[in-house]
Amino acid sequence: MLQVHNLKVAYGGIQALKGIDLDIAPGELVALIGSNGAGKTTTLRALAGLLHPSAGKIHYQGRSLQHRAAHQLIQEGLVLVPEGRGVFARLTVEENLQMGAYCRNDKSSIAQDLQGIYKLFPRLAERHVQLAGTLSGGEQQMMALGRALMSRPKLLMLDKPSMGLAPKMVVKIFETIRSISAQGVSILLVEQNAKLALEVAQRGYVLESGLITISVSAANLLGSDAVHRTYLGG
Repeated sequence: MLQVHNLKVAYGGIQALKGIDLDIAPGELVALIGSNGAGKTTTLRALAGLLHPSAGKIHYQGRSLQHRAAHQLIQEGLVLVPEGRGVFARLTVEENLQMGAYCRNDKSSIAQDLQGIYKLFPRLAERHVQLAGTLSGGEQQMMALGRALMSRPKLLMLDKPSMGLAPKMVVKIFETIRSISAQGVSILLVEQNAKLALEVAQRGYVLESGLITISVSAANLLGSDAVHRTYLGG
């Protein structure tokens, strides 16, 4: 579904990505872990069309993403839930969710999908007329996931979905990620809680200083002493 080869991204004179390769198969859940500043968010933003690579190739569903705008990628099912959630604070919960379907025109299906989001996240249904800026962090993360699902993603990229959330809410968010994956949506997951990420993923990549240093099954990463010492607190 997604193939990335020799991807490089620079900020001024700083080389944030130094030539990474990665791929994601249809229906696969892949974790990308690494320390702060390793280039994880940069990777997602480049794949989502929000940053322009200085070199490399990105192919999605067999087509090059070179010179493709971010909104075009959303229309084709490549969707990013950004770090910090990016909610529209002065819009209601329902208006935020509807923004996820802005590139669709199938009104009856949009209405059905909205009810599906409320079934997935009953708390959002209870607060559908509440301003998004007044929600808790966990509720905002639910809404950000729901908004992304309203665009009917084929490949969903998640940037640190557990950041700043209470432990019970983290469990709920990861249950939801498992559920989305079980429906056949491909997922690229960037997560500071590397253990949680690897427990839900089939494969994992380790990104260090702009380079992929390890690419193996998630189970192998969980069993690696070096990964435990560096990323899992063991």
